[in-house]
Amino acid sequence: MDDEQILSQINGLVEEEKDLRQRHADVPLTAGERARVQRIEIALDQCWDLLRQRRARREFDQNPDGAMARSVETVEHYQQ
Repeated sequence: MDDEQILSQINGLVEEEKDLRQRHADVPLTAGERARVQRIEIALDQCWDLLRQRRARREFDQNPDGAMARSVETVEHYQQ
């Protein structure tokens, strides 16, 4: 997956999350919708991480295609 594909996936996920939240501005999300939002947030974290890896590899003259998506456990437990 190249940078443009990753950004396209990010944009699609952001739009889906935004749509879910806007449709329920006045009423709570259902359990299924809350679960979907959580899955979207995790997928976004993974996409952003992959994009950062690719950019870092490029910056240090490495092949960006060597970057790989990290596990949910990894991206959700970063120390900030």
